[in-house]
Amino acid sequence: MLSTFIIALREGLEASLIVGILVAYLVKTGRQRHLRALWSGVAVAIVASLAFGAFLSYTSAELSSRGEELFAGTTSFIAVGFVTWMVFWMKRAARGLRNELQNKAESAIGAGSIALALAAFFAVAREGLETSLFLYTNFKTVGAVSSATLGLILGLALAIGLGIGIYKSSIKLNLGKFFTYSGVALVVVAAGVLSYGIHEFQEFGILPGPDAFVWDVTSWMPKESLVAGLLGGMIGFDTTTSWLQLAGWLTYIGLTLRFYLAPAKKVNTPANA
Repeated sequence: MLSTFIIALREGLEASLIVGILVAYLVKTGRQRHLRALWSGVAVAIVASLAFGAFLSYTSAELSSRGEELFAGTTSFIAVGFVTWMVFWMKRAARGLRNELQNKAESAIGAGSIALALAAFFAVAREGLETSLFLYTNFKTVGAVSSATLGLILGLALAIGLGIGIYKSSIKLNLGKFFTYSGVALVVVAAGVLSYGIHEFQEFGILPGPDAFVWDVTSWMPKESLVAGLLGGMIGFDTTTSWLQLAGWLTYIGLTLRFYLAPAKKVNTPANA
């Protein structure tokens, strides 16, 4: 539940902020007539994201057990790659995001309503498709569908509420700190998804050591238990963790957080002669 809540809150707030910036720009510049095109692009992006999530679930359900292992492992690695890229991208682009979106909206308005709808679509779809992929792999990792679904609903609801509050200036939120802290949480969740992907590839036979366990605690903590589900959702804990899974988890978290939390390099400008 906690992991899906974090994913939905982080990605949902990013999408809400993007839409809020675009709407505010159109209203501020007196171009409310273009709001219909903007909302059309947003709606299509949401539908596309939901359809992508449904496609992943349907494909996984229709595959054989061997095919499902390969599919789940592959999508897990892809999801980790996307999330890692997005976390670093948001850290780098957050300060200039407003100007970038406003410039794109200005250019799109000049090209017509369809161009504006497409600009809104791609801005939101980037978040939505990534969220669908990451949530699908995280649902596979957690296993407890009901609690994971509850976390998803709560996270999206809070993200939309915060987005509306920030747009109306009724809520003050330090977005820099929020994205930094939530980025760290996403990295931890992504490490769990990576561990799950390694496990699936081991079961399929691509990676070695599926039975070389660091620990096996299923005798007193079944995989389907509440505690195992909570730990799996928070840190990617597996009741039967192989040495390769643990090595991948530790390496990913160590390297990613080292670079993510490193202070930005100062650019030295030459003094005027």
